[in-house]
Amino acid sequence: MSTYLIVVISYFALVTLVSFFTKRVAGRSASDYLIAGRNLGLVACSVVVAAEWLGGMSTIGVSEKAFLSGTMQPVLYNVSTAIGMIIIGFTVASHYRKNNVHTVSEMVRLVFGRKSANISAIAFLFAYLVLAFVQLQTCASVITTLFSSELLMLAAVPWLPGNEWFWAVMFSALIITIYTYTGGMHAIAITGIMHVAVMFTGLGIATVSGLIDIEGFSSLHDKMLELGSPENLWNPFSGGVSYAVMLILGGVLGGMAGQASIQPIFAARDVSTAKRAAILSAFIIAPFGIMVAILGLIARTGQFFELSSVDAKMVLPTLMTTPEFIHPLAGGIALAGILAAILSTVGPVNFAVVTIATKDIYHGLINPKAEDKSIISTARKLVILVNLVTIPLACIGKDGAILDTAYISYGIRAIGAIVIILGVYGAGFITPTGVRASFICGTAAVGINIMLSMMAGHCDLIPAGTNLPDNTFVALGVAFVCIISDYLIKRWR
Repeated sequence: MSTYLIVVISYFALVTLVSFFTKRVAGRSASDYLIAGRNLGLVACSVVVAAEWLGGMSTIGVSEKAFLSGTMQPVLYNVSTAIGMIIIGFTVASHYRKNNVHTVSEMVRLVFGRKSANISAIAFLFAYLVLAFVQLQTCASVITTLFSSELLMLAAVPWLPGNEWFWAVMFSALIITIYTYTGGMHAIAITGIMHVAVMFTGLGIATVSGLIDIEGFSSLHDKMLELGSPENLWNPFSGGVSYAVMLILGGVLGGMAGQASIQPIFAARDVSTAKRAAILSAFIIAPFGIMVAILGLIARTGQFFELSSVDAKMVLPTLMTTPEFIHPLAGGIALAGILAAILSTVGPVNFAVVTIATKDIYHGLINPKAEDKSIISTARKLVILVNLVTIPLACIGKDGAILDTAYISYGIRAIGAIVIILGVYGAGFITPTGVRASFICGTAAVGINIMLSMMAGHCDLIPAGTNLPDNTFVALGVAFVCIISDYLIKRWR
């Protein structure tokens, strides 16, 4: 067994073992299972918030984009997210915590009523299902690199279904299901702290090692220019202003109504902890993206492996398993760091879907009088169901760029951010009718935009190469039209 596998399997075993220690406390009540009994301290809360953001998109997604673009533009994902968390800390964090909500839709219900909350819950559920299968893909991409020969053996068995990618997805889903099913938010909080420590250690070593091998930033800059990168490749806007603005809007607004990223804030010990944890998390989130983008550029130089031999999604794990780049032991720690980053997000994202489905749909719509035991039982069943739903999606949609696909979710969440901000700070400007229209029309517009992009090049109406607007712009544009139109109609009446 290789050094890489020994290190990674040891880490997986440790994470699974730790999650079992949280089972008893997580089963005491629905509040304990879903939001850790609202008892997270400052360090735990801020680290878990950061851990949710530092996942597959911050590792596989950012390195993939840096590798393909030859620029540092993808760091805007982390930087804008960090800015968004600071804004949350100074604005909505206290409102979320003092109202003791479990979900963003519960906050919508408090401000705009039950009908608006129900519609928002369905929109958020769709958004997080998209994000869940994208995060599952990032985990599978690392598993594919690590267990390639073993997965090929499974795929070659005549009576077993699927191919190498299918089994990578299945293995990833199994790991995620075990520890979220067992300990709920308690398990996510404790393992999130472990994940952040491992990811910064592993990828920090890899970044320093890579810069030494490549002979510093100046040498890396010269090599990238030879490969066609722009002169100002360190400038985050060098890859195009439109795409950069989409990353900024998605990062800043996506967190305000992002169930997974602010669920730890719901679980904070008190209002002050919620506010400070959101702000502190920003100083963990931003530096991580810079490290991973640098690794994507180092891989792009082709100094350590043939560029034609690797898929862009596999760039980071391939780099970590290249002995010419990094020693196998350090590479194994870095791989554990990548998987730690992915698990630190996949768990909360999947659990966000579970929380929305449990509190907003089961407890809010289907069985409002449900007791704690029934809620916990339903939540645990939904942990399994969510993974069963995301597995086929991860298998089918593996060809799309990770960061781009994930921003489908960010567009819908941005609608929620606008609604929450206007509801809290702009009372009178937005009505429940405007809220419902924003979620329905904005989500539908994103769906139509996705279908149009899939049709590009396959029909005469949409030629290949047609530049369709980004999903974040579509969602926000339609939402603002709905809100403003409703306001003007109300004034006219």
